[in-house]
Amino acid sequence: VQLQASGGGLVQAGGSLRLSCTASGRPFGHLAVGWFSQTPGKERKFVAAIAKNGPTINYADSVKGRFTVSRDDAKNTAYLQMNDLRPEDTAVYYCAADLGGWATETASDYDWWGQGTLVTVSS
Repeated sequence: VQLQASGGGLVQAGGSLRLSCTASGRPFGHLAVGWFSQTPGKERKFVAAIAKNGPTINYADSVKGRFTVSRDDAKNTAYLQMNDLRPEDTAVYYCAADLGGWATETASDYDWWGQGTLVTVSS
């Protein structure tokens, strides 16, 4: 599976961005998709995940109420809508796919990773 993340950029605090993760190489509907963030010198941190069946979704407490994860299996794409962004959200955001299909928070459960897209939130 190849994953391509896009949509990062520079935004002011309080602004919004929508990240996209497009997959190829395997039926997208069979995969759970997770989003993780990483800052220099730190481990990847769970942000959100959506199971292969769609309705099962998990969020990190820090993003609940601000971020929304969704998927469009017809387009082989998952999305992370990020609203009310804060400077502490600044990170490289990675999407990942899990053949197990569940919206797990554990990075090691994911089988494939995209290249990351940088989100910078200015104060």
